[in-house]
Amino acid sequence: MDSLISPALQAYMDRWVSPLPALLQELEEVTREQHPEAHMLSGAQQGQFLSMISHMIRPRRVLEIGTFTGYSALCLASGLEAEGLLYTIELREADAEWAQRYFDRSPHGQQIRLLRGNAQEWLPKLTETWDLVFIDADKTSYTDYFNKVLPQVRSNGFILADNIFFHGQVLHQPLSGKNAQAIWAFAEAVRDCAAVEQVPIPLRDGLMLIRKK
Repeated sequence: MDSLISPALQAYMDRWVSPLPALLQELEEVTREQHPEAHMLSGAQQGQFLSMISHMIRPRRVLEIGTFTGYSALCLASGLEAEGLLYTIELREADAEWAQRYFDRSPHGQQIRLLRGNAQEWLPKLTETWDLVFIDADKTSYTDYFNKVLPQVRSNGFILADNIFFHGQVLHQPLSGKNAQAIWAFAEAVRDCAAVEQVPIPLRDGLMLIRKK
């Protein structure tokens, strides 16, 4: 993955970020060693950010669209209230199996509900009110995911969207590639939505932090 963060700046940030629990460190190491798409992993910087957001909000209900190997779900679950639940949706069965093995070993595992299959099919079935939503799945569906989940996000609830830089491709005009175009369209949709306010965060491949008014 091409990065907009210079190696020197990345090394500086790595020097000062707090380490995550041993289970997450193991999951990151194993994913990077064994998964052919390991670049999709959130990693320590973003993982600690997600964990801190969760601890600040203390959510009762979290939705994640795109589980991958379970790293970000475990980070987000770390700040759940005692009776809180995190629902995470993963299309690919192999990744779901991988994630579940680590959920089973986590102290937060009983609070995680792994939903296997297409997010477009799952979202209409979920009737929770969300405190926090993390969108990190197919980029061409970002706008649709945003529109579908926003009505179920509580007032002053948050949505986080990953990869809003899409490896720097969004900076190149004219835009080329369906994913960069989709991310740009998503950012426009968020900007034009009167029900939210938002701020881009230059962490890893870019995050959009969105608050429902």
